[in-house]
Amino acid sequence: MPTFKADAVLTAAVDLAREAAESIAERGTVGDHLGMEMVDERLATHYFACTAGAYPGWRWAITVARVPRGKTATICETNLVPGEGALLSPEWLPYAERLAPGDLGAGDVLPYKEDDPLLEAGFEATGDEEVDELAAYELGLGRKRVLSAEGREAAAQRWYEGENGPHAAVAEKASAPCSTCGYFLPMAGALRSFFGVCANAWSPSDGRVVSLDHGCGAHSEVDAEPVEPLMTGTPIVDEIAYDLV
Repeated sequence: MPTFKADAVLTAAVDLAREAAESIAERGTVGDHLGMEMVDERLATHYFACTAGAYPGWRWAITVARVPRGKTATICETNLVPGEGALLSPEWLPYAERLAPGDLGAGDVLPYKEDDPLLEAGFEATGDEEVDELAAYELGLGRKRVLSAEGREAAAQRWYEGENGPHAAVAEKASAPCSTCGYFLPMAGALRSFFGVCANAWSPSDGRVVSLDHGCGAHSEVDAEPVEPLMTGTPIVDEIAYDLV
């Protein structure tokens, strides 16, 4: 990067630069002069500390210039710029990358991700019944894309660690796992050996994906111990007569 010889006229323009900074800054937020930097021939930037509490580490940057052979500096630009260690906002992320699970509301549409690592190409019908039957069962015949191995692993990890996995409070207190319940519907495909769907209307997991080692108190083969009725004593009969109108 080229270096430029210090310009005496611009170096001396500290007061002019401060005045320009104070004209755009909130009252009392222009601090000490932090120095000057030559940007080009007859072009320099003066820096002043910003004392505003909301902008720690930021600086007022006032750029000054002079015409050839000129003896007077003029203001070119006024800016508030981050210095070393300044508090900055998080790096900007595109809308598609900013969304998180649970953000989608009614009527919202997610942007299309052409290079989604969680998906891979599906397969069209070939005309061969045996080949197409295999593709339909395992690969998703007729769909443009299906879950990739990475996509299946991400879903499995999320489900297993969620509220319908083995570590949920209801599962840890259950006396038997979902894998032995008559209401358990195994999934098809690669995740069959780990997950299924609960079809018990009495279960808090009804209609949801559950792990084989999940469980709840609505297991089809588990019964609650019968409670013996408690005698409360002879009832007291109130013999006060009431007139019937």
